[in-house]
Amino acid sequence: MASLSASNHVARVLSVANHVADVDASSRIANSWRRCLVNHKLDPARQGPPQTLTEAEIRHVAGPMEETIRLATPELDDLARVLRDAGYCVNLADANATMLFSRLPGEADARLFMDWKIYTGSNFAEACEGTNGLGTCLAEQKPILVHRDEHFRAQWHMFSCAVAPLFDHAGHLAGAINITSCREDLERAAHQLALAVTMEATRRMEGAIFRDHFRNAWIATVPGDGGSGLLAYDDDRRIVGACRSARALLGLTDGLIASGIDLSRYVKFDHSRGVDELVELRRADGRPVGRSHVAPPLRAKSMAPRREAPVGRFDALHRLAGHDPAMVKSVKRLGAVIDHDLPVLLQGETGVGKDVFARAIHAASNRARNDYVALNCAAMPESLIDAELFGYEAGAFTGARRDGSKGLIVQAHGGTLFLDEIGDMPIALQTRLLRVLENREVWPLGALKPVAVDIRLISATHRDLGRMAEEGAFRADLYFRLRGMEVRLPALRDRADRDDIIRQIAREEAPGCRLSSEAWAQLAAYPYPGNMRQLRHVLRLAGCTAENGVITDADLDLPPFGGRTEPDLEASERATIVEALRKHGGRVTEAARALKLSRATLYRKIKQLKIETAQ
Repeated sequence: MASLSASNHVARVLSVANHVADVDASSRIANSWRRCLVNHKLDPARQGPPQTLTEAEIRHVAGPMEETIRLATPELDDLARVLRDAGYCVNLADANATMLFSRLPGEADARLFMDWKIYTGSNFAEACEGTNGLGTCLAEQKPILVHRDEHFRAQWHMFSCAVAPLFDHAGHLAGAINITSCREDLERAAHQLALAVTMEATRRMEGAIFRDHFRNAWIATVPGDGGSGLLAYDDDRRIVGACRSARALLGLTDGLIASGIDLSRYVKFDHSRGVDELVELRRADGRPVGRSHVAPPLRAKSMAPRREAPVGRFDALHRLAGHDPAMVKSVKRLGAVIDHDLPVLLQGETGVGKDVFARAIHAASNRARNDYVALNCAAMPESLIDAELFGYEAGAFTGARRDGSKGLIVQAHGGTLFLDEIGDMPIALQTRLLRVLENREVWPLGALKPVAVDIRLISATHRDLGRMAEEGAFRADLYFRLRGMEVRLPALRDRADRDDIIRQIAREEAPGCRLSSEAWAQLAAYPYPGNMRQLRHVLRLAGCTAENGVITDADLDLPPFGGRTEPDLEASERATIVEALRKHGGRVTEAARALKLSRATLYRKIKQLKIETAQ
């Protein structure tokens, strides 16, 4: 049956070349199929994995992209969290369609992507793999959705790919952001919506890349139909840079920018408020573009080098505290110990922003100039946490890298190590971590001597570690070692400044949109079981679907919520596992398969939730 389907697809592809296809002959998919047949001489029936680079080749290729990957990673991680439950993997690829950054979805879906080599190091250039989201997006330099049988090669028909091109500070193609799903239950319209979310995330990445490159310049926002563009100029009002959309809108070229063209050709200034505030932009031919404002440089106003230490190092913490009395008190206490060797334990429900808060602590400390390294103990398979955290020597085990791995603790030397969901760390690894904290040294797997480390440890959990320690589910000595200072982050529904937070996040996630009174009423009344993360996702989606810049209640994806708290959710999880074990006669392997969990993860949850099995 599969071969018949493949042969039907081949016939359909060939009909495109003869302009008798059952698809629009002028469509982008049809044009790509023709390129694959005529220009690239590809066979749609060919089977086999994509070309995959070795680790040494990946390092060589990723070198020029290192800074781009660093700046894009926060958005990529957020995008992966948004789309994880829909089974999407998230990749960043270079301009040659080689994947250099990957975030896989849940374990069941991740296994399929690994089997098909859709991960870091794989190349999906159109000239090699035929029509596919990543390769075709890069070939055309336009966002695209390639849904299932729109792929050129029949073997990729189980996948749907939504991809947006990524441009650098000078408007040159730097790569692409790819999301891919293998879920059969998702229609094309759902993937189209996911593409819109990906495009918005890509625009933010481009903004971060542009602002970082022109950190010593003034930045003006250029309004446009496809989203805001950015224009950079120096203290003498000479244009020094423009992003791709700003170049297209204003008619700027590399030559004009290199000549030091004066900003006044495109901008009218208003000095009435005592500062230069950009109020009107126009094209080179004088036609108006729109109104905007200026963002000052990330440095001090003079063109002197940036300071070594940040001026307002507590700014991020104060912003996160807002006007909530409990948060303000916690930040004030943190200020007194921020530079002391004291571990911090963050407690709070899922989605309250523990990772963001940990980053703000790092940024406010005297370790800010060194690395911030994070590990989610719940997301990492138990078999891999040991190697990831403590590192290993070359040849320490089968499949180890030829040159070994430093491990996250050593990578965080001089900086901050953040261990999220510390309550899910296996007991055996808790013992090793305790030894690191006591002796300030790490023994990588296979090493003959320890490695001295100096780290600030921040850990986080949504679980009650104190109760787990009392019940023996977590080492009590490690719990007290982690709890140098405990900070409880309140749920969004409990914050005194919740309305202010909703307004601020609406400005960040849906810029240029306003909330209707009905939408505001829904947002203000909803309890947000997913907290900040859920609010951001809801408003980001609403900003993409809003018509005429107005977010209505119909744009808000707020599922019914019965008011369950974290203990209730834990009880629900326990009941689900117990029921799965009952259905499968206590057989853990079959229950794990039904729950789409690894056997090791299910065993760990059985132990944590104190579930008795028939074994």
